[in-house]
Amino acid sequence: MNRLAWMVLLAALSADPAASQAQHPPGHGAGAPRPEQRVDDLDELKGLSMDSIRREGRVQEIAPGTVQISPERQQLIGVRFGTVEKRDLQKVIRTVGRIDFDEKRIGIVSPKISGWIEALHVDFTGRFVRKGEPLLAIYSPELVATQQEYLLALKAQQEWSQSPFAEVAQGGRRLAESARRRLKLWDISDAQIQALEEGREPSKTLTLYSPFTGYVVEKSVNPGQFVEAGTALFKIADLSVVWLIADIYEYELPAIRVGQQAAIRMAYYPGETFTGRAIYIYPYLDPQTRTARVRYEFANPHGRLKPEMFTHVEIIVRLGEKLAVPEGAVIETGVRQVVIVDRGAGYFEPREVRLGAKAGELFEVLDGLKAGERVVTSANFLIDSESKLKEAVGGMGHQH
Repeated sequence: MNRLAWMVLLAALSADPAASQAQHPPGHGAGAPRPEQRVDDLDELKGLSMDSIRREGRVQEIAPGTVQISPERQQLIGVRFGTVEKRDLQKVIRTVGRIDFDEKRIGIVSPKISGWIEALHVDFTGRFVRKGEPLLAIYSPELVATQQEYLLALKAQQEWSQSPFAEVAQGGRRLAESARRRLKLWDISDAQIQALEEGREPSKTLTLYSPFTGYVVEKSVNPGQFVEAGTALFKIADLSVVWLIADIYEYELPAIRVGQQAAIRMAYYPGETFTGRAIYIYPYLDPQTRTARVRYEFANPHGRLKPEMFTHVEIIVRLGEKLAVPEGAVIETGVRQVVIVDRGAGYFEPREVRLGAKAGELFEVLDGLKAGERVVTSANFLIDSESKLKEAVGGMGHQH
């Protein structure tokens, strides 16, 4: 045998009252057993090997370190029990996060020509604008010159179209198309070009319109200011959808998946919960906090979630149906994890186990326990200490 064991008789000798009283002399009490009854019980074990006795359930193998504690003492030290069973486990990760802009819904407004700001229709940061709403009017000598070129090209196209030479007529048409294309590249709309064609008078200024609906979060221009082509004048953010950036600790990161839902709560809205989903896990960690950033997307139709708000985040990770043991049954030694298993008849066996994820007050069992086994959830440290003491004393006696 590669394992020390005690052999405890569980057969009729231990269960039969007559066997328990066989050590008293006959005649002591009305229920005293007859000598021939004790002999008959022993005769039943004759000719049986240890394997056959074990198969018949007459013995129980006790592992090293197993201790026996009487029911009275169990009650005195407060022993409580739990059961190893299959449970539908879910892990809850709690952390903090920050509301941020959805980068895909931010736009920069900048002119494609240089000039002076003649009028500023949106004149403060935070203003809500709708798509197509005018933002400013810019005066550009280059723009005025191009409009004049276009009007001259239209006039030439009309005159050359009467020429008997096809090449001349085509030349006039190409000249007008080239001038019109330049105006379009400067973001002049079809309606503005049509007004230019009908009025036959170049417009002094060009009006820039908002490309989409949102809030002006940055404004870098004032009336009368000269701006170069490409200068960022407005930054507009659509807040109908926002991001939440949550910090997840390194050891919890394996449980995070894209598509998982998260619930957030804020002191700003007591008693309310908002729900979003994970859309991106950043591929690096913060070296100071050892946390990874996870991006969640939240619908924000009424604008109640504002960028830079701090939130409490709760992420529910469903682990499925797993074999589980109560958290109170696990003794962490720093090197291994031990559970005290109730073997019955007052015997308790310390057993090393391998555990998986912690889900609430339960641990997932990977190895070492079976469904239905009863484990100690209270006073298990006292039992483990007594087991270690017994092993130590037994080892000293063995050496002696």
